[in-house]
Amino acid sequence: MSNTYTQIYIQTVFAVKNRNALIQPEWEEELYKYISGIVQNKGQKMLAINGTKNHIYFLIGMRPTCCLSDLVREIKKSSNSFIKEKKLTRFKFEWQEGFGAFSYSHSQLNNVIFYIVNQKKHHIKKTFKEEYIDFLKRFNVAFKNEYLFDWIDE
Repeated sequence: MSNTYTQIYIQTVFAVKNRNALIQPEWEEELYKYISGIVQNKGQKMLAINGTKNHIYFLIGMRPTCCLSDLVREIKKSSNSFIKEKKLTRFKFEWQEGFGAFSYSHSQLNNVIFYIVNQKKHHIKKTFKEEYIDFLKRFNVAFKNEYLFDWIDE
C-alpha cells in the first residue's frame, strides 16, 4: 500500500486592520493558544507563534491536503470572533485582508522558530513594514506597493 510523505513548513504573517496596536500583552498568550487550537483542529502542527501589538507570525508543519488560504481565513474569522466575545479590547478589532506565507526547509526550522519567538526584540530595530517588504524581496515574491497592507505611519 502506498502512502503520501511530505515535509511542508510554512511561516505565515498577518496584521491587525490598519495596523492598529490592539493586541495587548495581557491577553496575547490566550489568543496564541486559541489560534494554535484552530491549527491543531484542522490537522496541522503549530511549531511557533508570536507577534507584536499589530501583527502575528506562526510557523506550521502543513499536510498536503490543507489549503493554506482556507486555514488562514478560518484563523482570522474565528480569532476575530474570540476577541470580540471575550471582550479582550474595547476597540473594534479586525484582521487586515491578505497575508504573507513563506516556505522553509527542515534545516531552517530552528532559525525560523528563534525568529518568531523573538518578535518583540526584533521589532525594536525594524518596523513591520520594513520587515515584510524584506521578506517579499528575499523570497523573490513579485508585489506592488499599492496592493500591500494598508500602512499607517510607524
